[in-house]
Amino acid sequence: QVQLVESGGGLVYPGGSLRLSCEASGRTSSINYMSWYRQAPGAQRELVAHITSGGNTNYADSVKGRFTISRDNTKNTVDLQMSSLKPEDTAVYYCHVVDQLFRIYWGQGTQVTVSS
Repeated sequence: QVQLVESGGGLVYPGGSLRLSCEASGRTSSINYMSWYRQAPGAQRELVAHITSGGNTNYADSVKGRFTISRDNTKNTVDLQMSSLKPEDTAVYYCHVVDQLFRIYWGQGTQVTVSS
């Protein structure tokens, strides 16, 4: 089992920045892929960014050039640096992990609100 705890959400003005962090505990040696998803009110949950154990990354088109995902395998953390935030980035952001047996784990979510 892997447990995930997110932090770093909050309220920010358009154009501002936030950094989300997710710390994994438990069977962390089994972690393979780490990702951030988000879900806006009334919308489906969508992939924001993804990073492999080797550091390869992938981003949703809507956040390319504005968001950066990173991970620290020694600390079992995955971060999402968000810049140039827009109101449409408002959502609950979820940490998502897949282990080597392709079991999926989700964090509890952290609210990000972009508003003036």
